[in-house]
Amino acid sequence: MPNDPRIPPDRARIVEVLAFPGVQVLDVTGPLQVFASANEHVARLGGAPPYRLRVVAKGGGAVTSSAGLALAAEPLAPPTSASDAVDTLVVAGGPGVDAAAGDPELVGWLRQRAERARRVASVCTGAFLLAASGRLDGRRAVTHWSFCDAFARRFPAVRVEADPIFLRDGPVWTSAGVTAGIDLALALVEADLGRATALAVARYLVVFLKRPGGQAQFSAALSLQAAGDRFEALHHWMRAHLDADLSLPALAAEAGMSERSFSRRYAEQTGVTPARAVERLRVEAARQMLAETRQPVKRIAQRCGFGSEETMRRSFLRLLASTPQDYRLRFGVDPQARGTLPRL
Repeated sequence: MPNDPRIPPDRARIVEVLAFPGVQVLDVTGPLQVFASANEHVARLGGAPPYRLRVVAKGGGAVTSSAGLALAAEPLAPPTSASDAVDTLVVAGGPGVDAAAGDPELVGWLRQRAERARRVASVCTGAFLLAASGRLDGRRAVTHWSFCDAFARRFPAVRVEADPIFLRDGPVWTSAGVTAGIDLALALVEADLGRATALAVARYLVVFLKRPGGQAQFSAALSLQAAGDRFEALHHWMRAHLDADLSLPALAAEAGMSERSFSRRYAEQTGVTPARAVERLRVEAARQMLAETRQPVKRIAQRCGFGSEETMRRSFLRLLASTPQDYRLRFGVDPQARGTLPRL
């Protein structure tokens, strides 16, 4: 274990996970299990458990998660207690995060507690609560892909990045949606105990140590649908004609606008160019077919309007940091069940 000036190397590192009513249960239990499995692995090798784990919440006691499962939590420790210094403070997310972020007492505790922690992290929408404490101001951060726009509007002092599974900016770590808390916790274990231990934990939990690609590969139908009603009909038409001519002139004609006006207004409404939107929609359709059918990659490329496998491969690498073949290997249906799937 690396030396640390705040916590002696012969003392277990305290890991606190902050919960609240309506917390996402996996945001709490996912990271906890990673740290617990690291304890078990080190113990099997004859070492002392490196982590001391606890769930904390305002008032302590039973905290009801959004799934209805009650979590046993300890009350919040005095935020500046030197005798009970926290090493790693993890802020969970969930539907109840808005109420938590609006609680001045809780936010004040978090602000002081985070200042004394060696490092602090958030899982999924826990970034909203962490940002409310000011801890993310001026830093890069990520949250669940579907909340990135709202997060950026609410906290303009934070530099939001929508794609990473997790981000580290100095002593502050943030992660994407739900299961990304496991990825983040594995990275924390690797930073503390080395790659071999983190890899052993990942193997035990049957997860990637470093998941390929970013969270864009898990977002459905993209965020183009959030552009409002102005281009909703056009997007519906585009998805139904992915293998047709979707050039700028064709799209402008379908929208009943001049090319110049269409290009400008579309970018204003969606935040992307028409060409980039077409690429995203084609990738979205292709990855669904790769995951749910056994059609050859070449056929999928044709049906989705890429024209060639190479063109589709370049788009996948650009948007998903993965090739179509790798995507199918990771997210495709069980090969033994493929015979029951319909051919599209």
